Amino acid sequence: MAVKVIQLGQVWRNDENGNIFLVTKLYNELFTQYAMLRPANFTAPQADTIRVKVAKTPEGVTLPGYTFTQDSQEF
Repeated sequence: MAVKVIQLGQVWRNDENGNIFLVTKLYNELFTQYAMLRPANFTAPQADTIRVKVAKTPEGVTLPGYTFTQDSQEF
């Protein structure tokens, strides 16, 4: 699912295992944007972060392998 823009604090679900992640950082490297994700069920010092390349589509931007779940997911 594409969104207009990825923002800090957004909630995304991993398509493979269903785990819920929070966007904690966004940054650019040359022409590529990356999002740093951490599991939502851990506190920040305990969590390992995951770096995901942001994919741009005609509909907006998305994180490959993840689904935006801000409005439809409880955790």
